[in-house]
Formats: sequence, structure tokens, C-alpha cells
Amino acid sequence: MDAEPITPKQFHEADGVDDWRVLYWGAHAFFRATSYSQGAALVAAIAELAAPTRHDPDVDLRREGVAVKLVTRGIRDLSVRDVDLARRISEAARDLGLEADPSVLQVVQTAVASPPSAEVTPFWGAVLGYVRPNDTHLVDPLRRNSSFFLQPEERIASGRGRMHVDVCVPHDQVEARIAAALAAGGRIADDSNAPEWWTLADAEHHGVDVTTWRGRESTRLEEARDA
Repeated sequence: MDAEPITPKQFHEADGVDDWRVLYWGAHAFFRATSYSQGAALVAAIAELAAPTRHDPDVDLRREGVAVKLVTRGIRDLSVRDVDLARRISEAARDLGLEADPSVLQVVQTAVASPPSAEVTPFWGAVLGYVRPNDTHLVDPLRRNSSFFLQPEERIASGRGRMHVDVCVPHDQVEARIAAALAAGGRIADDSNAPEWWTLADAEHHGVDVTTWRGRESTRLEEARDA
């Protein structure tokens, strides 16, 4: 049976999860490796930890290290099961000599704003080969690439769709990320929703929402956006 959901704040307040950061869709960590074989050893250890519970994380092995995402799939949110597995994965990483690097963590998605009457979801699902887990999102069925957020927007005229990028970063990295964007020629277009998200723009007025878990009670994005 799946556990009751916990909030991002409750996850971060738990002991033993300092390596982890809540972003879209779950809790994430990246463990730097000195070799591909060292990273592969951590992947094998994670598989052994997850096997008895069938609480399987998403794991991505690269030559730079191992990225891990945890979420309780039955509720599509975080639970105490994720806290427990996060602790155990961190312990395994330390035993193998891998160090966590939360500075590289992020989740990127594309937001497509259209009039509520426009039915553009089938097009984007077909052209991307994505699936639709809820009313507002399209996702890569193997969870490899950026998700698409289908945003009904009354202020968008028919035939004048609009897109922007969402970048979810760790709450303790967001100030540095915004500072880097401003130093690179960007500007803050709207900070009225901070600390949940800041809207930035480049010199040509293309928009980017830089967001964190703060202000959200869930990693389920349709609930978070409606809150």
C-alpha cells in the first residue's frame, strides 16, 4: 500500500536527506563519480536497495556521475518511503566514495499557453511521442526529457498561442541562478510570485520562470499551479 503524501517542506526537514533537493515531480540527487565503474557500482547498490520494496527510483548513469529521482508512484508524490530510500542511497554513495553535488540539479519544462477553448494537447502529444498523465501535462513516457505544461490562458487570443520555459532549481541555488541570468543580460520581469517562482526575460523579451518548491504543498504540478 502506498504511503500518505508529505510536503516538500516535510521532506527537507527530515534527517539524513541533505544530499537531496525537491524539484518538479519528486526528490532529486546527483552523486559525482571519479569513473564510470564507480558510478555503475552505485547504480547496482541502488538496485539492491530498491528490489525488496519495489519502490523503484529513476536512475541515470553518466560518466560524470549518477542522477537519482525519487517519488512514490502510486500517489505521484513524495512520502516517507522516499525519505527512507533517500537516506539509504546517500549512505551507499558515501560507502562507495561518491559525493553529492546539488548545484547541478534542475528540471526544465516547456509551458504552452493557449485559449481554454483550444485543443492543442493531441498535437503536442503526437509530435513529441509523449503521454498525458493528467489534464495539464505531457511527459516523456521514459521520463528522460522536458515535460510540457499545457496552460489554459484566458488572455491569449485565439490563434496567438504563447510558450515559455520553466526551470526548477534547488531552493538554495535559486539566488545564484537568477544572479547569473541577470549578469548575462536578463532582467526580472515579475517577482510577485516569489519565492515560488520569478519570471525573467532576455533582451528580446522571451520569458523564463525560475521556480523552486517553496510555496508549494506538493510535487504534483497541477495541484501546485492551482494552489
